[in-house]
This record gives sequence, structure tokens and C-alpha cells, in this order.
Amino acid sequence: MTHSGAYVYDPDRPAGSLHLRAARVLEGNWTGTSTVPSHGLYPHQWSWDSAFIAIGLRHLSPLRAQTELETLLGAQWGDGRIPHIVFNPSVPLDAYFPSPDFWRSSTAGRAAGAPRTVQTSGIVQPPVHALAAWLVHQADPGLSRSRSFLSRMYPRLAAWHRYLLHRRDLGGGGLASVVHPWEQGMDNSPCWDAPLSRVTPAAPRSFRRADLDHGSAEDRPTDLDYGRYVRLATDYRDGGYADGAGEFAVEDPAFNALLIASEHALAAIAQELGAAGTARHARAERLTAALVERLWDPAEGMFFCRDVYGGDERGGESYGGDARDEGESGALGSERGSPESGALASERRSSESGAHGSERGSRSGALAPEQHSAESSAHASERRSRQSGAHASEQRSRAGALIPERSVAGLLPLILPALPRDIAATLVRTAGGPHFGLGGVARLAPSYDLTGHAFDPHRYWRGPAWFNTNWLLERGLRLHGEHGRAEELRAALLETADTSGFAEYVDPYTGEACGALGFSWTAALTLDLLHEPARADQADRPDRADRADRADRADRADQSTHVVSHPGHRAFDKAQGTPPHTSHASHTPHTPHSSFETGAKGGDRG
Repeated sequence: MTHSGAYVYDPDRPAGSLHLRAARVLEGNWTGTSTVPSHGLYPHQWSWDSAFIAIGLRHLSPLRAQTELETLLGAQWGDGRIPHIVFNPSVPLDAYFPSPDFWRSSTAGRAAGAPRTVQTSGIVQPPVHALAAWLVHQADPGLSRSRSFLSRMYPRLAAWHRYLLHRRDLGGGGLASVVHPWEQGMDNSPCWDAPLSRVTPAAPRSFRRADLDHGSAEDRPTDLDYGRYVRLATDYRDGGYADGAGEFAVEDPAFNALLIASEHALAAIAQELGAAGTARHARAERLTAALVERLWDPAEGMFFCRDVYGGDERGGESYGGDARDEGESGALGSERGSPESGALASERRSSESGAHGSERGSRSGALAPEQHSAESSAHASERRSRQSGAHASEQRSRAGALIPERSVAGLLPLILPALPRDIAATLVRTAGGPHFGLGGVARLAPSYDLTGHAFDPHRYWRGPAWFNTNWLLERGLRLHGEHGRAEELRAALLETADTSGFAEYVDPYTGEACGALGFSWTAALTLDLLHEPARADQADRPDRADRADRADRADRADQSTHVVSHPGHRAFDKAQGTPPHTSHASHTPHTPHSSFETGAKGGDRG
């Protein structure tokens, strides 16, 4: 029973139900303060894993879901970055590589404000966190308010977004760049092959791969790729984790789509705390325009990664040879000359008024003095590092080159509410076409082009299907009115989770389990799908409804009785028309800007 008195978890479900088995996976991977992806292969806390895990945990225990995020953000660096691993000191150093003694966060990261009391990595992962925090709040608003959950999370999440949009705008076009393949989350994607070819690999004798103790070498990254990963991470560490000086910088569509989605969620959080979210919604829409301008390829019908340092000296050639010289024109061109380039320029201009002015008020202590100090620390670190970040990017190629590799990342901007309608429709067609086969030859959307030169149905991120990316696609399809396709994907996800033992990833054709079993985000996102209420479109699509019934047959009979759907459980689902939650301190009518307000890993992994 939640703080508000609503049942969200029924312990009387059948012992073998998918719901209870998913709950047991999360219970088994719980450490007391966070959830490991899996005990054997990934024995620490991972950043975007914890965000997805919290989204599922909110259906079992909103308190534990809040704790999951609080533990992660408690390891945030002073410059605002959220590290991709928070290390458990009780785990032996040789159980995972790279281990804490490789990253040396408390010493090498001192200038960037790395915490002294906990060991972390120095790179980041996709920014799903504000979205997760907002959905967790909506699972039990009473508990959240009583614990001041959002008012404690907001300044940390705002600092995280500032870090990405200031320090990581290495291409000067307003989008965030990743500086290591592990940061994007799809660690071994063929999208990284061309940018990585510039990197001299570390000597094999200089490191020992712990991932091969748990998985077949045929399914893992090659030693050559791993050597390049280690070299990039070593150089980043030895440079004090300063951004803009490395050999690898890529603007990824999925990473930036999640940042935009979380910016919409952060606007909703600001409104809950009594501030205006208008500036953040506007920024999210500007970032959406920048995403389309820099990464959309209309001829191919999908988004591609951009190698910021690739192409010729002008940075205007794609790897495929097509001219893509963006120059200084485009959605954010007028803002590119400033260190505070891109969408953040407006935040600086309005920092003393409007949304940010009201955020500094005393609304239930929404931004308490200690929270101000956390934000000011992030600002100070940001100013100290401007020369090595945004200024350094001005001396490198700004336009870069599109990387002609079709990854599932190029479909994930479908989660964005302001995506132009024609682009959304094209993405749906591409997802169902020969390259991804969704709804046809593929059970779940593969991580890489089914017809691509590097496709392998079992090798890490080079073909297998992952639950988190397909969960995002399901939401994107539903958001843009593709309810039938979304229902088919939901049914396939539930059936595959059931038959694979909540596998880390699966063969996209057969659903055969790959990687670790009992994987936390697979179990968590299964719970989220099980807690979705029946869609209206099922009534006139009995064939699809029957498929969903088979997938969660053990759960559907009692779901409507014991599971109460709060606003936010239908994340991204704008079509449901659920009214947004209104702050009890504000009675101003509010028009939703996004679906979030309407209720709308890697074996190496660093």
C-alpha cells in the first residue's frame, strides 16, 4: 500500500506469474541502497540502469524507487556529471574491469568535483534520470512530497543537464556529445567503428578483461575494440576528465532524445515545485529542432550519429561521401558563437527572472540553501572548465560527418512529443522496414541494421535486441498514435521477457536469451508494461489483444482490481488524455507541453 493508500503491488498473485517473477529479480539484485544490473557480470550501480530500474520499482515500492535515484545522484560530481558507475566498496577489485583503481575518481577527478567519499567512474551514461524522477514522483505524490523528493532531486538534475548542454556541446550546434562509446550505453555499436579507428589501442597486457569470465568471446567486443575503449578512458582520466580534448566525440540521436525527454520532465518537476517550466519546454523544443537539423537524414528515413571530428577539414563530408556542410546556419546557428551555445543561452539570459527566479523562492523549501550551494558549485566548476570544453570545440570541426550506420538509436527520437509529424511517420515506416523488421521478421527491434555489414544477432549491441530500447520504442509508437503497433510490441516484449528468463538481451529473430539472466532493467520494464491499463484500441483489434493476453495471462485477471493507475504510469502516452497532476500550491491553469505531463549493458560497460 502506498502512502496515499492505493494498492500498487499484490502479493497474492499466482506464484508463477510474470509479475512476481519480475519482482523477485529486483529483490534478488537489491543491495539495500540500489539495484545491481546482475550480481555476476555487473556487481555495481550503473547510471541509466538505475533510472530504468526506478521506473519499474515505482510499481512495487515508490520509496525504494526514490532511494535508487537518491543513491545514484548522491555520487554526482561538482561539475554536474552523473557518473556511469558508482562502485560498491565491498566488491573485490578484480571482479570488474575497469575497477575503481583504474578510474581514480577522487584524485584524477578532483578538479571536476568528484566526490571524496565514494568511488565512481569518470564518464557518463544517457540522461534518463529526470524522466525517471518525475514518473517515480507520480507513482505516489504524497510520499514524494512528504520526503521532499523532488525538491532534493531538482537542483542535481538541473546541474546534470547544464553539464551536458554546456560542457558537452563539442560540435557547437546545441547537442550533447559523448566522449566514449560506453557513455552512449550501446557500447559495441558499429556506429563507433569509424570514430574509434583514429584511436591507438592500449596494449593488451595493460589490462585484464573481466567480462570474458562471464560471457563468450564471440558475443563480446573484440580485444582490439576493448583496447581502444581503454585508451580513450585512460587519456580522459589522465587529462583530469576535462571535456573537449579527446579524439572521440559523437552526437548520438538516442542520447540527445533522452536528454530532450528529460528536459520536458524537468519542466514538469519545476512546475510541481511552484516554478514555471516554460523555459525548459522551449529549450526542449529548440533541442528537438537541432536534433532534426544535425542528425536527420530524410533520404534514409532515420537519424544518424554525427562524428564531430570526422570528415574533411571543413567537417562537411559524411563517411558516405555526401556533402553535409552545415556552416553556421540552422536552428541554433545564431547562438553558436557563445561558450553558452545552443539551448542554454536562454537560461543564462533568464537566470534572474521568470522560471528561474521563481525557482529561487521559498515554495516549501523547494530550493533550500544547501541545494543552492550544490548548484553554485556546479556553476563554478562549469566556469573553470569552459576553456577545455566549449572553447576547445571552436577549434575543431563543428559540422563533422554523419556516420552511415543504422542503429536502433536512430529510431528513438520517436519518444519526442515535438517531433515533426512527417518525421515520426517516416521513423515508423523505417522501424517496420527491412533494416529493423519490427512487426515482421524481427520479434523485437534489433540494436543494429538486420541487413548491415556488421550485423551479428548475438554480438553485443551489433544486432541483438534490448528491452530498454524496445520499451522506449513502444512508448514512442503510442505517443504518435500507433497504438496497434505499440500493442504488438508490448506483447512481444512481455512474451520474450517471460520465455528468456529476463535476459539482458536476446536474438532479435528468435528471442533466444543472451548475456546475463535475471537482468534488472528487463524485469523492471516488464513490470512497467504489466501495469499499463488496457488500451481503448484493443477493443477493435482482437488479434493484438489476444497476443497481449497470452504474454501476461497470469497477471491480467487481477490487474484491474489491485493495480491503481496513477497519472504517469502511461509514460509518453499522450493519447490517453490523462489530466496532468497539478501542484497543490498553484491553481494556475496549465496546458501540457508533453506527454510526460499527461502521464505521459554492456559486458564491458566501462
